[in-house]
Amino acid sequence: MRKGFTLVEIMIVVAIIALLAAIAIPNLLRARLQANETSAQAAMKTLATAEITYRTANPTYGTMANLGSANPPYIDAQLAAGAKNGYNFYIVESGANNFTAGGYPTNANVSGVRSFCITEDGVVRVDPAGVNVTTRAICTALNATSP
Repeated sequence: MRKGFTLVEIMIVVAIIALLAAIAIPNLLRARLQANETSAQAAMKTLATAEITYRTANPTYGTMANLGSANPPYIDAQLAAGAKNGYNFYIVESGANNFTAGGYPTNANVSGVRSFCITEDGVVRVDPAGVNVTTRAICTALNATSP
């Protein structure tokens, strides 16, 4: 009477594990990418809220440095540094009457696919190409994200 597994049995088990991994890993990567994009949209709303709150106490909208270094800060240190959850964040324009903030994937098609921007109107807009939105005009020309 033999004890243990045959080589064929072990190869079948390894093949089954490889098949399950081939099915599961792309889904996990897609879920992470989707989570990063959702987090980026939330960060856009956070930046807009911080800007509006900052302006109630100051004559203009603030920069990332203004929002992050206030006491108490309007945004967390990680967002103020410009990178969070696979996205880079920035404020393109901040003045007395308006601001434009944006976020784009740190690694395109890995940490995210789309880029986002927001102005003082509070509408998160999306660029499906994932490029860096560099002006207010470009941002306001984009479509709003779906809820």
